[in-house]
Amino acid sequence: MDFSAIEARGLVLLGCGKMGSALLAGWLREGLSPKAVHVVDPHPSDWLKGTGVAVNDPLPAAPAVVLVAVKPQMMGAALPQLQALGGGATLFVSIAAGTTIASFEATLGAATPLVRAMPNTPAAIGRGITAIVGNATATPADLDLAEGLLSAVGQVVRLEAEAQIDAVTAVSGSGPAYVFLLIEALAAAAEAEGLAPGLAMKLAKATVGGAGQLAEDAGDSPAQLRINVTSPGGTTAAALAVLMDAETGFGPLLLRAVKAAADRGRELGK
Repeated sequence: MDFSAIEARGLVLLGCGKMGSALLAGWLREGLSPKAVHVVDPHPSDWLKGTGVAVNDPLPAAPAVVLVAVKPQMMGAALPQLQALGGGATLFVSIAAGTTIASFEATLGAATPLVRAMPNTPAAIGRGITAIVGNATATPADLDLAEGLLSAVGQVVRLEAEAQIDAVTAVSGSGPAYVFLLIEALAAAAEAEGLAPGLAMKLAKATVGGAGQLAEDAGDSPAQLRINVTSPGGTTAAALAVLMDAETGFGPLLLRAVKAAADRGRELGK
């Protein structure tokens, strides 16, 4: 990414927890000058203090970007201190879950270009996926800039409307927890079949991690990959007969789970 415009005007990072730190590390790794970054965080980590970025110092008058990475419950106290930067000169990018575009516009003004983003926790290892959507003021160039910054921690996709955020949250935002539960359950099932706990967990982690990588890298669809593993009348077919039951199987269970997460997201956004 070309950081020249950001380095000329500066970037403000509001909040530097796990996700903010992952983004900052990615930017610095890709060549962004630490001198261009101004972090606002009440409890800066030792790692942050050692990066060379400005921490809790006076902010530039019109930075190129403000990236909001505070927890939603801290937004009410944190955002007003940046109110003076609203109005159009600065692009705001929010990765705060549950905080709507309308909420930001109420504080910053509707003339403020804003991109709302929903990342997920694999961003911590550069394997995240983030969905973005802009407000009416955000230009294609603003979306390109936001995508470039968020690409530092993984893939980026664009949504057609903010209403899709709840579905994204239920799938990719909350989704890592579903996969971690799958690993737990697979390891527990392996133990029930007589394997030692350590071996069971190692097999479960490597199987889920490897299958996920194969699904991303292979040219075949996940359905075809499943078929490739399944010999008629074999062991995999016996397991899939349980997992693919039309009423009690994995598909309808996950459908209900994702709907519950999306419904909860809609409730929290009201």
